Amino acid sequence: MADAAKTDLHAYVLRLADNSLILGQQISAWCGHAPVLEEDIALANVALDLIGQATNWLNYASELEAGKRTADQLAFMRDEREFNNVLLVEQPNGNFAQTLVRQYLFDAWHYYLLQALSGSSDAQLAEIAQKSIKEVTYHLERSTDLVVRLGDGTQESHDMMQTALDGLWRYTEELTQPDSLDEAMLASGIGPDLGQVKKSFDAHCASTLEMATLVAPDAVHMRHGGKSGIHDEYMGRLLAEMQILPRSYPGAAW
Repeated sequence: MADAAKTDLHAYVLRLADNSLILGQQISAWCGHAPVLEEDIALANVALDLIGQATNWLNYASELEAGKRTADQLAFMRDEREFNNVLLVEQPNGNFAQTLVRQYLFDAWHYYLLQALSGSSDAQLAEIAQKSIKEVTYHLERSTDLVVRLGDGTQESHDMMQTALDGLWRYTEELTQPDSLDEAMLASGIGPDLGQVKKSFDAHCASTLEMATLVAPDAVHMRHGGKSGIHDEYMGRLLAEMQILPRSYPGAAW
């Protein structure tokens, strides 16, 4: 593989890792604090799945740079501008409705992204995607069911879900709008056609929101920047919490 192509692949794999790692970190904060025990366990399991997926992506990124940095170093020793996750995943947990809507929007995109990546020309990337989609299939089924149940539930639950959707919808365009890296990956046969991912994502959201009696807001100022390392104010605090131990005690082992 040419050096430029390898550099692009490395950046793309890190982007996939960052999405799962940051959302996994966010969801893990619900452990012991979810509204009911069943959701407490479910959210913890989703967080574990995402962090496991991030580990697979980070290990591959480490291989692509010939072990220059380990997966742990890639997770804990990069600074904010070196992370290229979408802005959606770094939005604060807020209340349960906000966490759930954020999860649903990510799951609906993540599922179709992984489905496309399962046919990637890069064998190792395809293998990780195929393994991950087994878990993400459950994630999407679970979050879809809860969005419908709470959106079409009581007036209070409906209002809270609509408010959450109104606040988070502005981060959805970044999920499926390709940048130069996405275009390079598509041209090489490694990455998906995000236009096709968008069609599937939009169709799933339209069906789910209709059943949930929720409405996607119109005329929203869409937010971008995460994929190029420009993050919201929440990201610095999130990384400080996630990285404090390995940065305070570098090289420490359990």
